[in-house]
Amino acid sequence: MSVIGIVGLPGSGKSEAAAVAREMGIPVVTMGDVIREACRDRGLDPAEHHGRVAQALREESGPGAIAERSLPIIERERGESSTVLVDGIRSGVEVKRFEERFGEAFSLIAIEAPFEVRAERIDARGRDVASADGGESLDARDERELGFGMDDAIERADRRIANTDSLAAFQDRIRTLLAEEGQ
Repeated sequence: MSVIGIVGLPGSGKSEAAAVAREMGIPVVTMGDVIREACRDRGLDPAEHHGRVAQALREESGPGAIAERSLPIIERERGESSTVLVDGIRSGVEVKRFEERFGEAFSLIAIEAPFEVRAERIDARGRDVASADGGESLDARDERELGFGMDDAIERADRRIANTDSLAAFQDRIRTLLAEEGQ
């Protein structure tokens, strides 16, 4: 049984990797869903308050709070599948928590793409890059994510995948990697 975590800055391709996993029948636990649920529990719109609530959860319960809240979901999925993908790891503390819980069964994949490529992708999805409409800019999102310790998580990755060419090529690399990691 394996637990595969993915980490990467906004627009790097984490959601695409998760979509490939789902297509392969691999359950995906999205840590952002934990944050969205916390937003709703607090009566807040997740689209507007996601970053703020993520920060609040970490301030209230420590830097591993979101990983800790994800563990029961991962354990449930592990009971039904030989491989589980965890999307949305944000810090070295979270990586450490998963390593402690899952030991050798846990591996971490970093998905990497340059800022310009990520900005183009986010712009193509209709998401704010330059903050012209008052939304959070990609620079600000990167700064927030790195402030959570994402740079440490990326550094701790067991494998890295560059996502700089076609979507089909990236999806093929993810399929191959998930097949290898899930064995």
